Amino acid sequence: MMNADKMSMAAEMREHLTNNILPFWKGLKDEEHGGFYGFVGSDLKVDKQAVKGCILNSRILWFFSNAAMTLKDDSLLEYAGHAYRFFEEYCLDKEYGGVFWSVTYDGKPEDTTKHIYNQAFAVYALSSYFAASKDPKAIEHAWKLFDVIEKLGFDEGGYKEALDRSFAPAENDKLSENGVMADRTMNTLLHIFEAYTELLRVTNDNRVREKLLWILDTFRSKIYNPTLHRQEVFFDNNMNSIIDLHSYGHDIETSWLLDRGLAVIGDEILTKQWRPIIADLVEEVYKKAYYNNSLSNECERGVVDKKRVWWVQGEAVVGFYNQYQNAPEHTEYLEAAENIWNFIKTYVVDKRSGSEWFMHVNDAGEPETDKPIVEPWKCPYHNGRMCMEIMRRMA
Repeated sequence: MMNADKMSMAAEMREHLTNNILPFWKGLKDEEHGGFYGFVGSDLKVDKQAVKGCILNSRILWFFSNAAMTLKDDSLLEYAGHAYRFFEEYCLDKEYGGVFWSVTYDGKPEDTTKHIYNQAFAVYALSSYFAASKDPKAIEHAWKLFDVIEKLGFDEGGYKEALDRSFAPAENDKLSENGVMADRTMNTLLHIFEAYTELLRVTNDNRVREKLLWILDTFRSKIYNPTLHRQEVFFDNNMNSIIDLHSYGHDIETSWLLDRGLAVIGDEILTKQWRPIIADLVEEVYKKAYYNNSLSNECERGVVDKKRVWWVQGEAVVGFYNQYQNAPEHTEYLEAAENIWNFIKTYVVDKRSGSEWFMHVNDAGEPETDKPIVEPWKCPYHNGRMCMEIMRRMA
């Protein structure tokens, strides 16, 4: 592909970020109660009294912080600061520590579960906000949550999942799917790694580096399945896989997040050791999940779920492009990244005025029109990050 073509893709991402994603999320700023509205229905009506998920708020905080840095637009820090103030005032549990799962529209505790996944996303967001704003209080909060994760969310078997408000064990219904109840998950471990990567990037603290190395070793020894060329997803307490499941979106996301973490760690020998595993994950996703210029969702017990999920498509663009950067002879990955972006533009982006991306479309690009546009998991993190990553990589 000619350089001009690559730059046009980056330019399209910039235009989409600037003219579509950013205005949509700016419009959800809650000026009365703080934070951002937590629900927009399939009819594009905003529910101003919907629950505000703390993961959603953290992801919005992360998004505006990084958009401000990427676009060099300080006006976006106003929106990041708005999310930060709501987080600091309402999402943090001032009695027991940690971050609630959700709060009411006006900031009262709604679901007081202390999920480690949620604590990790807060560390991720606070680290980025610190990088953008230089507010020392933000990194203080990040370190306190790092301590929560390490002291209350970690045991001899690894990272825990769901805890109650006082950090006693709770049922992991929030990150268990596919008919199982998992004691430990790949997903939580991945996003702790992601969060600690950002914390290391902004602090260069050896405590974080050591934990990243531990997580990498766990991925290699417990999560990655070299026989099936994939990650296992759900585990019992002893890290035994409990379901035959290939999560295509998580594998392609993992491939580039591991690379990102390795780059921040800065150990060339370690990176060289990991590159074959990263390549293996990408190759298997390409072979098993990529068709119709887009990516299937997952394969459970041999049955493929062909939904084209919004976040899976965004992560696939970055993951395939990242592997093309690692191995430029694999031009099929560059082509896949470009084709998926074209699929997103054509089918996943909701063309209605005042909307953003559909949550799901089928493999022919037809949307599931009853799905909300915003809810506690539907956020500007995956699609906004896709734009910023491709802009940075193709600059």
